[in-house]
Amino acid sequence: MRPRPPVKGRGVFSGTGLIVTCLAATLAALVFPLWSYTDQPETAPNVLSAQTLRTSYGPLSALDQDFLTKVRLAGLWELPAGRQAQSKGTTPAVRTAGRHLVEGHRFLDERVRDVANRLHLELPDEPSEQQRQWLDRLDGAQGEDYGREFATILRLAHGKVFSVVAQVRASTRNSLVRELADDANTTVLDHIKVLEATGYVDFDAVARDLAGGDAPPAAAPGMVVPPPSSPSSPSPDYTLPPPAYRPPPD
Repeated sequence: MRPRPPVKGRGVFSGTGLIVTCLAATLAALVFPLWSYTDQPETAPNVLSAQTLRTSYGPLSALDQDFLTKVRLAGLWELPAGRQAQSKGTTPAVRTAGRHLVEGHRFLDERVRDVANRLHLELPDEPSEQQRQWLDRLDGAQGEDYGREFATILRLAHGKVFSVVAQVRASTRNSLVRELADDANTTVLDHIKVLEATGYVDFDAVARDLAGGDAPPAAAPGMVVPPPSSPSSPSPDYTLPPPAYRPPPD
């Protein structure tokens, strides 16, 4: 029997159909992940929040955003702690430190809220749970114990923020954050100095904290070096706030 001659175009059609099918499958594979990502509104914000944001003042990194939040949180609990120290402090040095905290964080809080507003970022309105616990500890302390608790807890907190400020100042590409870091550096360093000038800071607790220890313990009375009181060796003069945030006259 003579074999049937091939139909013209069948082989060409089959090859073309195979190519079209493969291209369609490839296109579907490329399109599906994009569709599946954009179709999940809960996923996109989480991914974007971890990335650097573009602003007219320069890129805003995740570290920059964390810095703004920390500055705001610091003011939310250190302002009331400073006011409390002005009334509960039993020595002039403790009351002076409290005044510096109030003036410094009032200034920084105004600055950080202005920066966040210009960058369209939301900031917290309440202190963290740990910060509320610190305020509770200060509420329960009296007399000299209050001075030790106040100076040590606040010194530990400022030490943590100080390292963050330095890192942000060295790495940020955002001009608003850079200016705020300059102000924060001046303010936090001033607060560290006036807290240490009380003579109540437990530097062993500070060292443990820097080494990765737990939250600040109560300062041990035996480790306290009381502030000098004799006229021949006066304590450092911290009666005036830094010029950057000197309050206007009443």
